[in-house]
Amino acid sequence: MKSETIAIHGGYEVDPTTKSVAVPIYQTVAYAFDSADHGAALFNLEVEGFRYSRISNPTNAVLERRVAALEGGLEALCVSSGQAALNYAVLNVTELGCNLVSVPQLYGTTHTLFAHLLPGQGVTVRFAESDQPDAIERLIDDKTKAVFCESVGNPAGNICDIGALAYVAHRHGVPLIVDNTVASPILLRPIEHGADVVVHSLTKFMGGHGTTLGGIIVDSGNFPWREHAQRFPMFNRPDVSYHDLVYVDHFGKAAYIGRCRSVYQRTTGAVLSPLSAFLLLQGIETVALRVERHVENGRRVAEFLRNDRRVEWVNYAGFPDSPYYALAQKYLSGRACSLMTFGIRGGFEAGKKFYDALGLIKRLVNMGDAKSLACHPASTTHRQMSAEEQRKAGVRPEMIRLSVGIEHVDDIIGDLDQALDATGSSHRLQAAG
Repeated sequence: MKSETIAIHGGYEVDPTTKSVAVPIYQTVAYAFDSADHGAALFNLEVEGFRYSRISNPTNAVLERRVAALEGGLEALCVSSGQAALNYAVLNVTELGCNLVSVPQLYGTTHTLFAHLLPGQGVTVRFAESDQPDAIERLIDDKTKAVFCESVGNPAGNICDIGALAYVAHRHGVPLIVDNTVASPILLRPIEHGADVVVHSLTKFMGGHGTTLGGIIVDSGNFPWREHAQRFPMFNRPDVSYHDLVYVDHFGKAAYIGRCRSVYQRTTGAVLSPLSAFLLLQGIETVALRVERHVENGRRVAEFLRNDRRVEWVNYAGFPDSPYYALAQKYLSGRACSLMTFGIRGGFEAGKKFYDALGLIKRLVNMGDAKSLACHPASTTHRQMSAEEQRKAGVRPEMIRLSVGIEHVDDIIGDLDQALDATGSSHRLQAAG
């Protein structure tokens, strides 16, 4: 099936008991066992079924199967937020004394996790000078456990060369983990280009309505954990915390997601509620249509901003002179994402006046919503970073991040125009049609 069809039907058959066409919300904590032996078999992972909703739930399972299918992955695990997904994805391959190698262009909270929390747990994160594959490769050594990137950086807007990064990672025997939140599987499926693990904040484009937190980890099933047993013993040796289960023996190609569920979700419990899973499924049903409108509106807005002298610069991968234009053609089929950044002529103070004057466009830190949203990263999402760290992440002091929604584009542009007027500049050139 094509993505548009998977988004509506993937992972679910009509409920055999009630014949419900909509995915039922299984608002239950636990599930009855037929007998003591049946309960033991479930906990031994010898039979399929549900035990406890901290581990798995029928509503959540539909969400997992649907997103795995959209991404072209083998299996998935949904959790309570995008940050929980990222944390589990990384913890699942790391151990004391190891390191990760990451591109520098990162979402602010991801940078906090990498720069401050993981080192306290004995995991060093090495930030490359750029997102170029050679800059990444220089930092990989025999203690490296994974390479990490955002397919489209938030808010930098850079597009990573996923195929080249996967080649570098695999040449050194480590997986490539990709945060695909900004692009969504409608624009880009990183697994098709060599990524091994994909994570999402389902809160953003996938959910699409600004109502529900959620995250997901998708396992490609392609990384050969058994071949790299020395570097990844956690998948290949008996797990004493789980009756000596060997994950590659029991789960085969799904060893990564099997361990993630059995060790991290079961033990630390960043669980997505069934109601949240249901709401996210409703959003996913329309994600293909929404992304189409997001992309078109984004193009029109970017052209308006670039053709207005009150705006000093616009960072948008859809412009032919963008350093990421070629990668947008290669990985996004030429459809630049609707997340963009720009700077108001007059610098920081003019930017504040513009930001405060917005009316239709909401001032907040979410993105990927049906509504158009704006934020000032230097004072919000990246506030905890030093000026130098912000620079490396692609954040400027005057930068406005705009997540273009699906309203009528004339209304979006109208709000931008009146907010630009509020800066006191009279240098308007023209607005793109």
